Amino acid sequence: MKKELGPLMGLYPMPVTLVGALVDGKPNYATIAHVGIIDFSHLSLSMSKSHYTNPGLKMNGTFSVNMPSQEMVRQTDYCGIVSGSKEDKSSLFKTFYGGLETAPMIEECPLNMECKLVSTIDMPKHDVFVGEIVQTYIDEECLAGGKPDFAKIQPILFVIAADYFRLGDRLASAWSVGKELKQN
Repeated sequence: MKKELGPLMGLYPMPVTLVGALVDGKPNYATIAHVGIIDFSHLSLSMSKSHYTNPGLKMNGTFSVNMPSQEMVRQTDYCGIVSGSKEDKSSLFKTFYGGLETAPMIEECPLNMECKLVSTIDMPKHDVFVGEIVQTYIDEECLAGGKPDFAKIQPILFVIAADYFRLGDRLASAWSVGKELKQN
């Protein structure tokens, strides 16, 4: 028998990211798990309006999405509990820039996406930022067959219970395992 939970979001786990933006000319990083895929070159970020990072993202029209590894869980959590208005969170990382020149990225993160702001959706408590990925950077040792190998990246996963998890084992091949149910 099913139990009703009300309008509870059930799309977890989500990969934890560190969103980078220049704020008052300085790099700042915010821990964000509500990142969505729109298509192969666009993503969305749902960020509370209270984030110190939001004005910098809007002002510069650029940002980065950095995927930390499990080894970075303490720094990642710290960036989610401390405001950039009070602490210089960029001092935890080595920052680099790509072609956009205003989207700070974290060298220690195995995967980085440099993005151009395309649109902002004003929700009651959140800003939803839509970005176009203009370049993706990855540590070479995290590639397999020229594509990101998430077992090597070891992303941090977030669930609604406010816990961090790690990626598990491969389950099956997408667009393949279902063929076993085809009648012909």
